[in-house]
Amino acid sequence: MAVGPLVSEVCFTFVLAAGLLHRYGNFSQHPLLVTVSVFVAWYFSFTIIFILPLDVSTTAYRQCLYDVLDSSPVTNSTVASNSSPPLHAVCVRPWSFVPEGVLQSLWRVVYWTSQALTWLILPLMQSYSTAGEFTVAGKLRRALIENAIYYGSYLLIFGVLLVYLALQPGMNLDAAKLKVVCVSASNTWGLFLLVLLLGHGLVEVPRSLWHRAQPGHALCHTYFRAAKLSLERAEAQERLDDLLQEIQQVSSSLSSAHLQHHMDVILAKLPEGSKVGGRQRINSEMDVLSGSAVTERSLVRLHQQVIRALQHHNRTNCQWHLLVEQALHLEEVARNTEAGERRLRSPTLLASWCGPTVEWYWLCRVRGHCLRALSLLLGLWSAAVVWSEMTFFIRSPMVSLFGLFHRAAERRHDYLAIEVMSIVTLGYLCVCAYYTVFRVRVLNYYYLAPHHLTDAYSLVFAGMLLCRLTPPLCLNFLGLLHLDTHVSSEAHRIETAYTEIMGHLDLIPIVARGFNLYFPTLICVLCLATWWHLGSRLLHCLGFEQFLTDDELTGDLVNEGRDLIKRERGRRQRAADQRRRPPRQPPADELGALTRSGSEESARTELLRGVEPLAGYSAPRATEHAFSSPPRGLFDDV
Repeated sequence: MAVGPLVSEVCFTFVLAAGLLHRYGNFSQHPLLVTVSVFVAWYFSFTIIFILPLDVSTTAYRQCLYDVLDSSPVTNSTVASNSSPPLHAVCVRPWSFVPEGVLQSLWRVVYWTSQALTWLILPLMQSYSTAGEFTVAGKLRRALIENAIYYGSYLLIFGVLLVYLALQPGMNLDAAKLKVVCVSASNTWGLFLLVLLLGHGLVEVPRSLWHRAQPGHALCHTYFRAAKLSLERAEAQERLDDLLQEIQQVSSSLSSAHLQHHMDVILAKLPEGSKVGGRQRINSEMDVLSGSAVTERSLVRLHQQVIRALQHHNRTNCQWHLLVEQALHLEEVARNTEAGERRLRSPTLLASWCGPTVEWYWLCRVRGHCLRALSLLLGLWSAAVVWSEMTFFIRSPMVSLFGLFHRAAERRHDYLAIEVMSIVTLGYLCVCAYYTVFRVRVLNYYYLAPHHLTDAYSLVFAGMLLCRLTPPLCLNFLGLLHLDTHVSSEAHRIETAYTEIMGHLDLIPIVARGFNLYFPTLICVLCLATWWHLGSRLLHCLGFEQFLTDDELTGDLVNEGRDLIKRERGRRQRAADQRRRPPRQPPADELGALTRSGSEESARTELLRGVEPLAGYSAPRATEHAFSSPPRGLFDDV
């Protein structure tokens, strides 16, 4: 049983998920339950992406056996008995062949675990992490209330499909049909969200690479983001300061030990510097709340506000730090590109590997051309995806580009090409979908920051999104390849193990023959809208400032961001100079004078200790003359 490639990919996926979680998460600060749940969500989602190509290549081999034998679908015993030379000569067994039954069991565990995570566990965990209640039961109750709308949208789709089936004549609902309804509701919700995200990402990912190849454009965009982020960062700091003042008011008026314990929980979440700064900013004349005004409900509300304010504050600070580093790097690259100096003042990690000269040639001469070539390649790939999405429901003749490539490789028994094409396409679709979520300004509440700086809320959201979008994305990809027999209406085709577990939606014709087939064609309209910046212009009109090169406000924000980065660069330069400056040592003669003066002062102090103080005499303070107020009217003529 050749399971070596399967085991290798499962282990590789495990290492990949663990490495990404280590890069973005923080094992020491995040709760263990959050870390484990996010790891399982990421691991199972990556498993679907990397193992599905093995399923596709194995299905191609079984299809060859079926066509040669001209019999019923090939079973395990048929494949095992494949020892005749003519059959071996016609159907070449793939190097990554997986026996039947193994993938079915794997898909069953992976899919239903992912669904439980994305619809039950992770949403509750996400709301639980921001709940302000002080007990486990209270946090769970708050999480259920906050997810009522979220669950309601899913239950609404489920209820509509259930009523539709109940009204069908001669329809008897059983467990198998209810499972199909659940899968249909989940895939319908996921496909709707997936089309919206892909319509933006399929255009923006290649275009962003093209803009990154232009140092001037990339630098202006970074200045623009710096100006917006600076305002958001100031608002987050102001909001946190207001909460610190409110906490000081409330804590000074508590009389109950029970409420004081809740206040201690709130104070424990505040950074030490924030506590001191908040207390120093309190006005002594500020009205203090009476003890009767402070209730447990008000502390719960305050606790939730503190949690969210700290998340917002930490996220903006993290984004600001990374954005400043990016802006300083782009400025240095732009300066070295125009100048003749072939060495960067602030070398990157590449310089330690290849040397400063190779680093300069890569950043200032080669990198831009590589990014443009990659942008053109991904642009062609996006065009192929859009064309295939608009035409994969056309059964004869087949015009889906991915379907044509798959059939050609299947006839040549080129299973490696099938697997590589599947992995690259699935990975690119995932990048386009998730790029939209983590880069669009409206959805910027979630942010994945490297170097262990991502908060638990964003990690849980990323895991939930992976589990929710990956299954419908893979089903849609199989439709592009014409491997879903109920979409292509090819009775002689062998099904993949993935579609066997997912089942078919023929039970609900309005979904199987309507929504799932024709709704993806909306991607073309969304891509055209993204190409012409219609979404950005609409958000600009609604008050969400977008980077538009022909807008006057964009130019003002770019200039403001340039000034902010200039001040930040100067501040860092002064701090670096101060660290490099050696501590000042006084001269020897001055040091001796200070020593003699100190010894004389000590002797004088010892002599005066035994003297009786004079009655009615008080020594003047040392600061009385130095800081006395000037005479009145001194500057009246100015």
